Amino acid sequence: MNKSHYLLFLLLGILSCQSVLQPSDWDTKQIQIARDEFGVPHIFGNTDADVAYGLAWAHSEDDFNTIQQTLLAGKALVGRVYGADGAAVDFFVHLLETRRIAKEKYENAFSEEFQAVLEGYAAGINDYAESHPDEILYKGAFPVSTIDITSAYILSLAQMSGADRAVQQIVNGKAGKVLPDPNPKGSNAIAIHPSRTSSGESFLAINSHQPLEGPVSWYEAHLHSEEGWNMLGGLFPGGAMIFHGVNENLGWAHTVNFPDLLDTYQLEIHPENPNLYRVDDDWLELEERTVWLKVKLWDFLTLPVPKKVWKSIYGPTLVTEQGTFSIRLGAMDRIGAPEQWWRMNKAKNFSEWKTAMESLQLTSFNTVYADKFDTIFYVSNAVLPKRNPVFDYEETVPGNTLDSFWEDYHDFEELPQYLNPNSGYLFNTNHSPFTGSGLKDNLSAEDFPKEMSFSLRENNRSVRFREIMPDSGIISWDDFERIKFDDQLPEQLAFRTNMDSLFLLDPEKYPEIKPQIEVLQQWNKRAPIDSEGAALFAFSYYYWRDKFNETGRPWESTLTEAEAVEGLEAAKAHFESNFGKELVTLGEYQKLVRGEKALPLWGLDDVITAMRSEPWENGMRKGAQGESYIMMVRFGKGLPQIETINVYGASNRPESPHYDDQMERYLKRELKPMTLDKDSVLKQAIRIYHPGES
Repeated sequence: MNKSHYLLFLLLGILSCQSVLQPSDWDTKQIQIARDEFGVPHIFGNTDADVAYGLAWAHSEDDFNTIQQTLLAGKALVGRVYGADGAAVDFFVHLLETRRIAKEKYENAFSEEFQAVLEGYAAGINDYAESHPDEILYKGAFPVSTIDITSAYILSLAQMSGADRAVQQIVNGKAGKVLPDPNPKGSNAIAIHPSRTSSGESFLAINSHQPLEGPVSWYEAHLHSEEGWNMLGGLFPGGAMIFHGVNENLGWAHTVNFPDLLDTYQLEIHPENPNLYRVDDDWLELEERTVWLKVKLWDFLTLPVPKKVWKSIYGPTLVTEQGTFSIRLGAMDRIGAPEQWWRMNKAKNFSEWKTAMESLQLTSFNTVYADKFDTIFYVSNAVLPKRNPVFDYEETVPGNTLDSFWEDYHDFEELPQYLNPNSGYLFNTNHSPFTGSGLKDNLSAEDFPKEMSFSLRENNRSVRFREIMPDSGIISWDDFERIKFDDQLPEQLAFRTNMDSLFLLDPEKYPEIKPQIEVLQQWNKRAPIDSEGAALFAFSYYYWRDKFNETGRPWESTLTEAEAVEGLEAAKAHFESNFGKELVTLGEYQKLVRGEKALPLWGLDDVITAMRSEPWENGMRKGAQGESYIMMVRFGKGLPQIETINVYGASNRPESPHYDDQMERYLKRELKPMTLDKDSVLKQAIRIYHPGES
């Protein structure tokens, strides 16, 4: 690039920071936002589009910054705000072509009714930005369009399908099987049929284990229109509808699942022309583009950086020293997940809800369902290609033949699923979908194509659930709550790493850590804040998890006796150095932190009340991911009885009284009552207003 071109790009980088935002002509008098005592927004409107506008406005009041991060990613503008780290996200967006896909597929993917919903959401975001210009991260990102919102959805679902990890592995010279996320997200979902409950009601536990903060942390809202939308639950920043929750008749919970959603192809490149790749008897030309990543250097200067991206018939393509690789996944083909969620929100019964699910636009997630009509259901949902069984798609497959190329997908009815099992319960804790109910009701993995590659693995939560869930008899609501809030590891641990050596050490052989060994041997494997055993185990667990991640050692390993000793010696030294004593309780070591609050925090990774923490300060750790948004529902006569809690509060603004006002209740596991009844909400609301009113 010559000097004149470079100066031109710098000038364009400065000029493009400007934008023109004009207020929409939306009739906001048709929209009411009612804030309850916890600041949760209950949004009422004549139309679904009105409600989407109100959701965008209310959520922006509470967390405009994070919403913008999501939308910046959809527009490939993250580098404009966050420099080189953000530019890496922008490269990923350009590689996947999410904006092109959104433009090309938008009209056919979404009905006119749902397009109106997205238009309402975009208008609400833009009007909020126009009214609060000082909160805008990058002015050139506005106005936001429905294409931008769709692009952000495609990007998010592609990431959830493993595309980011696949690309990173290819760049690092490790193309092949997409490795598990080193910090996987988990969740619990439990449904009990009324035939098993003392009250004759269906019970549903929606129990997500998302990160506690950031772009995939939960926001709680209640959406109610005169067009039949009445839904309470959780969504992520940038979401225009509830992702999981409950309406007047039914509800569902999502958990992350692990089928084979993505394939990596290695292309056969022409020996003399690197732009040609072989497919059977033909040499095809790679599509090549140069994209410009805009990288913020200083507040007044953005540097344009050129990068090449490629595409083959198999999909987005990377050229590396180890070879040329393409990735292929359903999330780039089916983009209708937002409308599917919206139709699930509005379903009045199982038939309507299942019809929405059968559209198979939502690319993954286990989904556990319950309703007031005596139905419970579970499906390990996924958009799964129909693959050629000749090839092993879990590894890199040859990209030189159409025999490995796929275009069709398995139908919904082909997926692992249960309807009203005789056991009377369904559950998932991110474990195998083939063990989602009682022993006699469970599915057989042999009945499903091997190339679907659903996980067969159990985890501590699934093993523990079976220890405490009775196979027969009646379950009271108190029983249900005890199961949901259980904080104990199972008798036989089910971590991917065998950690049994921690409990088998001879205290007389290692006198310098005798107190630590004895504490672990006496530990009941529970994780309350007053447990010294839980703190010791947590330290050892994170100590070795971090070492495994640093060295690349497989998680499917066994800790040796020497390693168990090493971990406990490190724990002793760490506690003495930071706390002045060789043993501490879990609540001293692990905190729930928000602003100036730092409260003792229960939980370990992979107990039912899961909590994963990260290093914080003064030798302590702070909660980062686990129990986050929790909803407990009873479906009987009339409206469902609902209790919820969000880990911190309804607002992400430190100046808000709702920034941290749910923390104490969360730690005590005291859920707050919620309702779908409009009259009750308006009667009890602390504040009722229209968008734009101060």
